[in-house]
Amino acid sequence: MHNGEIPGMPHRALTPMRPVPMGVGVGGAHPGLAGSCEAGGVATFDELVSEALSAPFSGWDFSWLAARSTAGKLPWSYRGEVTRRAAATGTMLDMGTGGGERLSKLSPRPQLTVATEAWPPNVAVAAARLRPAGIPVVQDEGAADNISRDREDRGRLPFGDGVFGLVANRHEAFRAAEVSRVLAPGGTFITQQVDFHSYDDLCKLVGLDVPQQPDSWLPLARQRVTDAGLAVQTAVCGEERREFHDVAAVVYYLRVVGWAIPQFSLEACAPQLRTAHDTPAMWPVPVRQRRFLLVATKP
Repeated sequence: MHNGEIPGMPHRALTPMRPVPMGVGVGGAHPGLAGSCEAGGVATFDELVSEALSAPFSGWDFSWLAARSTAGKLPWSYRGEVTRRAAATGTMLDMGTGGGERLSKLSPRPQLTVATEAWPPNVAVAAARLRPAGIPVVQDEGAADNISRDREDRGRLPFGDGVFGLVANRHEAFRAAEVSRVLAPGGTFITQQVDFHSYDDLCKLVGLDVPQQPDSWLPLARQRVTDAGLAVQTAVCGEERREFHDVAAVVYYLRVVGWAIPQFSLEACAPQLRTAHDTPAMWPVPVRQRRFLLVATKP
């Protein structure tokens, strides 16, 4: 259950979302970003960039960003959808648990709850957080990007057939046939994914062209789970609004979710970001982020 792009792809929820460096030194501003301090104790552009580059990040913990941005709400509650179904089953798999942040707060949980995570550094973080709750964390191989036309033979789940009454997946790539295989008859697969056009506003903010993309990849996801033998119960798109309070929040976000805008370069985009910083009326900057919810059951 993580949070959160390459041209023509929605994001790597498609593949496990991991922090990606931007080619600049963490702990200091990029060469060429130097500037003088502003009067009145207000942080300068360079100070904000340096703060964003040196800020900590572990597992899939966005608490630093939460203090510098405001997230809106989707038309549905993924947490609510999962909680309701978790209370009605005895076995659950959380795919791509990140650092286990969300799963650790899920209550009630099925008696047998298992998490998978493909990113090795996160496996240890998740295991440490979930061990006290009796939730094992299994490192898996991770699935290929969900919308890739030439999908690799990845995404196998290291479990037997028909083991889980519920498979939950938040922003994680999945191989539909494997999800179907590990689901018990009558079991439910619930996934929330990042959709196309989630980063259009950020592209405009940093001065980059908005990529040409289809309206949504929900139809593809729906087709894949249907082909895997699951019956779709819910398939809905939605949009949430996030507001970034300052340049530090934007730089931190693009540092951590580096695949969101792969053509982003701090050095190249610094002039556009500096102009935004120097325009107080722009802040907080609103960004629309698109998601979809897909719920399917195994007959």
